[in-house]
Amino acid sequence: MPRKNTSFANLLFQAPWWVSVITAAITYVVMGQVLPSVETDNQLINMVFKAIAIPAPYFAIFILLIAPFSFFNSRRKAKQLDAQKSIETIRQLHWRNFEELVAEAYRRQGYRVTEGGFGADGGIDLELRKGEERMLVQCKQWKAQKVGVSVVREMFGVLTASNADKVIVICSGKFTQQAIDFASDKTIELLSGNDLLLLVKDVQAEPNIAPLQQASCPRCGSELVERQAKRGTNAGNTFLGCSSFPKCRYTE
Repeated sequence: MPRKNTSFANLLFQAPWWVSVITAAITYVVMGQVLPSVETDNQLINMVFKAIAIPAPYFAIFILLIAPFSFFNSRRKAKQLDAQKSIETIRQLHWRNFEELVAEAYRRQGYRVTEGGFGADGGIDLELRKGEERMLVQCKQWKAQKVGVSVVREMFGVLTASNADKVIVICSGKFTQQAIDFASDKTIELLSGNDLLLLVKDVQAEPNIAPLQQASCPRCGSELVERQAKRGTNAGNTFLGCSSFPKCRYTE
């Protein structure tokens, strides 16, 4: 599994800007004031503690400089979420921006979010914490295909090997019926594009997403529902069929 990008600077960059300010102040006080005042029986340790005071301002300034970058990064993510208007605007995002969108949505729900930064396809993308609950998230911004059962099986393996309480797989499209069936009796939550759209709409500062329009049958006007072919060359594939079947046999 890809390794998390958990460098000290990256963690501060992803955190709120004030975390860098507080960390810089603590660093300066500890290195510049507290440690140099400590006296031990070891002269070498005393010399090291006193010498630490010299670079203390430079370490504090370095950490403090991360604050404005963290501030503008947070503002950018917030604006990105509030700017979404439909599932199409979400699908047009770069895969990294797609992960940031999901992270910001959960952050607004009160979760502490750790962003992975693993790459376009693989492993855990986000880690969510709220109280004692810990959840792992994988984001799939696949535009031209459905997320299959193999992806869900992989994440179930990750869940089994970890101490997480739950796994969430999020996509901008849909899941195959096999994936839905596999996850149905497990602590795995599947969020399709429409589910994600509702999540984003609920946390937007000012709702900018139009209500979802349910597809309707062009022949009789009834609602179109998703079904799965049971036989023939398309067995296993899903399609939209008229809800008034067998009275109306329209499909697409």
